[in-house]
Amino acid sequence: MSVMFHHATRVPALLPLVVVLWGLAGPAAAADLQPKTVAAFDRYVKLTETGIDAPGGKALWIDTVPDPRAKEIGELLRAGNVVVERLLTKDGARDIDIPNGLVHHWVGTVFVPGARLQDAVALLQDYDRHAEVYAPAVQRSKRLSQDGDRFTAFLRFYQKKVIAVVVNSEHEAVFVRRAPGEVRSRIRSTRIAEVEGPGTPAEREKPVGRDGGYLWRLNTYWRFVERDGGVYIQCESVTLTRSIPIGLGWLVGPFVTSVPRESLEFTLDTTRKTLQKPSR
Repeated sequence: MSVMFHHATRVPALLPLVVVLWGLAGPAAAADLQPKTVAAFDRYVKLTETGIDAPGGKALWIDTVPDPRAKEIGELLRAGNVVVERLLTKDGARDIDIPNGLVHHWVGTVFVPGARLQDAVALLQDYDRHAEVYAPAVQRSKRLSQDGDRFTAFLRFYQKKVIAVVVNSEHEAVFVRRAPGEVRSRIRSTRIAEVEGPGTPAEREKPVGRDGGYLWRLNTYWRFVERDGGVYIQCESVTLTRSIPIGLGWLVGPFVTSVPRESLEFTLDTTRKTLQKPSR
């Protein structure tokens, strides 16, 4: 397994958990999630997680960047920016084909000076507050269960890009306390259903996997590292959506290229700003 890194993108400081949605319009939005699509995505995830769990790996993606670029990224982070990079997992030298689907794979990092590790982790674990903290991207949120550092949670995501898309989702999250000053978490979606007519008497969920294909799977991998007088927060997101319908590239293209990254930026920057607010 190998991972290809594209050039880092500078973004101004600007969704937590993780909102990676994009929209289509009209009848072309209908799509079915097929077993072959799921199998290919699961393979992509397995190879990605093999890399994430590799022994001896660096604590953060930014630790793998050589100078002088590492110095430049450090300055951006200390200035309050979100640094986002597109990733690509391969099967050896070969791309992993996702039939009738698209994988969106990004990693982003922020630095929160003066923050404490336990506060950053507690914020992510506080699912009952996510709708408050991450509005409007998260409309509803609730912790469903907790067993130590294992959680299940409900989140309703909202995204508007030409049209509005709302999905109900459930997630399993596991937090692992590593070396002193480092916590990692793995959050996987277990159910995602698009909502039709949200907020109206006619509101209903579409059948799972038989919808617009705006968001079929959502995995996020978080790292919290306390050092340099603050906390580095990294989120790597791997999401699955439908592929681009023939003839609608002009419409769908911007969603595919911009919304996953913008969602990650929003999540991380909102986390940073929340942690920097004075305690009440």
